[in-house]
Amino acid sequence: MRKRKCLAVILAAAGLVTLANPSAWAKRKQKAVSPDDPTYQLYQLLDDAYGGKLTDFYLLAGVYPDPQDPSSQIQRVVRVDYDKNRFFGRLQIYVRGVSKLTPDQLKTYDAKQIYDFGEADIMEFEKIDPGPLGGTGDLFLKSTDGGPLAPSPITDQIGQQYNDLITKYILPALKKK
Repeated sequence: MRKRKCLAVILAAAGLVTLANPSAWAKRKQKAVSPDDPTYQLYQLLDDAYGGKLTDFYLLAGVYPDPQDPSSQIQRVVRVDYDKNRFFGRLQIYVRGVSKLTPDQLKTYDAKQIYDFGEADIMEFEKIDPGPLGGTGDLFLKSTDGGPLAPSPITDQIGQQYNDLITKYILPALKKK
């Protein structure tokens, strides 16, 4: 009887130590990720060339048809934040939309000024670990009808938009800088 109580106390203590030590959870073994994964490539670049930290990096990321008026176009403006020491939200990508800019506007304003002009984010991606968007702790937030950002399902199409932002716009801009 006494041995059972001691064993129960030891197991309970070991369980509490595991639960009370969040770094044990944070350092859990990661699944192998392909070096071709866009997030992996971005993390490698940011860790190697930017010291594991990137704050308020702004860039223009292409145009798309305005859903309300297909005859006009919207310019995507992106802000990227990364800190390898954060667990949740290690990588955050914020996207805003503004009316397509004229060549004169593109010469006059920088990406941060254009981003600030947009006033509100239309979507946000948050990643923790490399790998496809949709892993544990990953978030996709979207504004509907001009409202605030709200969690939205991560579909294959959303995953492709995320990969395109990284491969077509973010990585090339960071490599140029």
